[in-house]
Amino acid sequence: MKNNIKKIVYVSAFIPMFLSSCKTVKNDQNKTANFSSEVITNTAKKSVKKAFVFDSLSVKKHLYTLASDEMQGRKPGTQGMEKATVYIENQFKRIGLKTYGNLATYRQNFTHKGIKMSNIIGVLEGKSKKEEIVVISAHHDHLGVKKSGEGDLIFNGANDDASGVVGVLTLAEYFAQKGTNERTILFVCFTAEEMGLVGSDFFGKGIDPTKFVAGINLEMIGKTPSFGKNTAWLTGFERSDFGKIIQKNLVGTGYQLFPDPYEKFNLFFRSDNASLARLGVPSHTFSTTPIDVDKDYHKVSDQAKTLNMGVITQTIKAVAKGTESIINGKDTPTRVVLEE
Repeated sequence: MKNNIKKIVYVSAFIPMFLSSCKTVKNDQNKTANFSSEVITNTAKKSVKKAFVFDSLSVKKHLYTLASDEMQGRKPGTQGMEKATVYIENQFKRIGLKTYGNLATYRQNFTHKGIKMSNIIGVLEGKSKKEEIVVISAHHDHLGVKKSGEGDLIFNGANDDASGVVGVLTLAEYFAQKGTNERTILFVCFTAEEMGLVGSDFFGKGIDPTKFVAGINLEMIGKTPSFGKNTAWLTGFERSDFGKIIQKNLVGTGYQLFPDPYEKFNLFFRSDNASLARLGVPSHTFSTTPIDVDKDYHKVSDQAKTLNMGVITQTIKAVAKGTESIINGKDTPTRVVLEE
């Protein structure tokens, strides 16, 4: 009986220790399971890329900033132009674009008629075809301020061409986030377009055009075209097959691209695409504005409040979709026909 009592005591003492040990093991197993679950969850979160949203609110923010009175009409050489330049530079930096070539900053500086000027260039490097370059551009300059008169004297240049610059900024963010560009993209805001394509001409003189696959220029994309909602038109449509590639890519999207209906205005050679086109690059301009009846062109009435944010947003989205096969290296437009 004494031995049995000893056995009972031993067993009684062992049971709490065993249960405690089991509890510890169980807790450790739970911790391990929870840690594994966290690792899997966190890994899954990291692997899921958030889809880019073409947001009319961010479009509006960019537009109202660039076309504000504070920018004083963005005339080259003025304080207002400097403010616009800094704003664009800050956006390029936020997006994570690199500087171009040997430039230390996003500015490509030069002097024209005694005025110091800057093109603003950000680079999204390509992958398998990084030596092949696509330019996405607009001009950030406008006409400045009237020298005399009464009332509103500021040429805000909302449609011409703050709307195009908004497109450049939005497309830079889109392609940077997507990360599928096999070709290198230069996002360029040209200066002094209003003085005769001065900025794009300077840029063109410093490149090897054989490395440039296409030029995508955005000019006055803030008004509903004569073709109706969800449409745009392209200058020089017949001069390469660039436009046909865009049309093919837009099938099923509900957005249509048409040839320039204003041939008498010779618009192909009146925007910054022309500086690259003259070098043989298939470079064309997208626009939505019915230029033949537009009452705000080069007037102080060209203000942000006159533009349609939906038109700008949908046009940028269509340009992204339409040009993606060129950006990704699947399509290469034919070289442009040069005769003017």
